[in-house]
Amino acid sequence: MHPHLETFQSDCADVVAENSGPSEIVRRLAPQMRKLLRAAPEFLEPCHRLGRPDQYARNLIFAGHDDSLSLFTLVWAPGQWTPIHDHGTWGVVGVVEGVLEEQSFVRVDHDVDAHRDEGIELLPGGLVLLPPGAVATFVPNPDHIHVTGVPANRGPVLSLHLYGRFLNAFHVYDKAAGTRHLVEAEHTEPGDDVPRRVA
Repeated sequence: MHPHLETFQSDCADVVAENSGPSEIVRRLAPQMRKLLRAAPEFLEPCHRLGRPDQYARNLIFAGHDDSLSLFTLVWAPGQWTPIHDHGTWGVVGVVEGVLEEQSFVRVDHDVDAHRDEGIELLPGGLVLLPPGAVATFVPNPDHIHVTGVPANRGPVLSLHLYGRFLNAFHVYDKAAGTRHLVEAEHTEPGDDVPRRVA
């Protein structure tokens, strides 16, 4: 592993070990992500830049041995978007290249229950444009619900996504139906020929 990544992973593990609250963790890790973005040209390899024609791509850079941390590159072609989703953990996102767009959603159902998968009412929240060098964070409870991607009239994007667990699944929301369901998240690892799903 590249020294910049080793240092970042070690610093992240230390911050997590020293802090129990997600908001404090992301507050301390945001500057570390900013520093990592500046070093990206030195450690990013071709396997970290693999895209897909049909959807955005997730490429694993590292995962902690205890699955407490994971870092991915996400590769976005113009017109590629996530579904409406959450994460079930904290996260820190940094943009390496391009402008990433994020539309947040707020749950406004009468009895907001984090474990309920039906009767969910979402309203659009704020819109954020993240240019190169930008860092954004989120925390769970309540989960950060959003859509992320790149409009068709904008250039491609490469971003780094650090999560407080091995992000192998997340909830996808159907706004019209008022439901959500858990989906497995595909990703590639160095040496993969095709994306893998890890349940």
